[in-house]
Amino acid sequence: MTHADETHRTVPALDGATAALVRQSARITAGSEEEIRAGFAECVAAKVSQRWQEELVLQSYLFAGFPRALNAAREWRRSLAIAGLAGWTGERRSGGSLVAGPHEGYADVFDWRERGEETCRTVYGESYEKLRGNIRRLSLSLDEWMIVEGYGKVLSRDGLDLGRRELCIIAACAASGQDRQLHSHLRGALNAGVEAGVVREAIGALEGIVSSENLARARLLFERVVGKSSV
Repeated sequence: MTHADETHRTVPALDGATAALVRQSARITAGSEEEIRAGFAECVAAKVSQRWQEELVLQSYLFAGFPRALNAAREWRRSLAIAGLAGWTGERRSGGSLVAGPHEGYADVFDWRERGEETCRTVYGESYEKLRGNIRRLSLSLDEWMIVEGYGKVLSRDGLDLGRRELCIIAACAASGQDRQLHSHLRGALNAGVEAGVVREAIGALEGIVSSENLARARLLFERVVGKSSV
């Protein structure tokens, strides 16, 4: 499967593994260490692949910050040990040492930019050029980091399709009350090929994890997005 094929793959239904991953994204963003630990146990019970869990942990630094990403990585590694998978790693080895995987070396920065532009354009659709202009007016550096670091190096990685990444980003934004970014990624999930009903189910799966106030706003925002899309 090519990167472009995986990027545009649809999430046909909110299966148990995807729901557990989405719920864990919200916990990593705003939950306690105990809640994050319980979330990884839920992921094990739901048979969420270790690759998906690793990708969630890695992308969480974009939406939850590096400290929370590190804490999540620690709890994830602990869950591997409990499950008897302590030696599991998605990274390559060279001469006995861990090395970065494909598209992770800084020599790949031009590839990151190309992949980042493609992925960002998929997420934002017809609003892509407007987004880039708005971010450039705020900061040229943030525009570059958004494309190269965010959408290129991180969100264009293999291992987790863009539709599921967007559902996890929705969960992170809802948990942290970032409504402006939530609105963008609700549209982004649809642009990435996720059915509206699946997005609704993913929001509903956050019951008991995201505050009722934030969850109500997420539902309202999504219905506005769907309403505008159908006009």
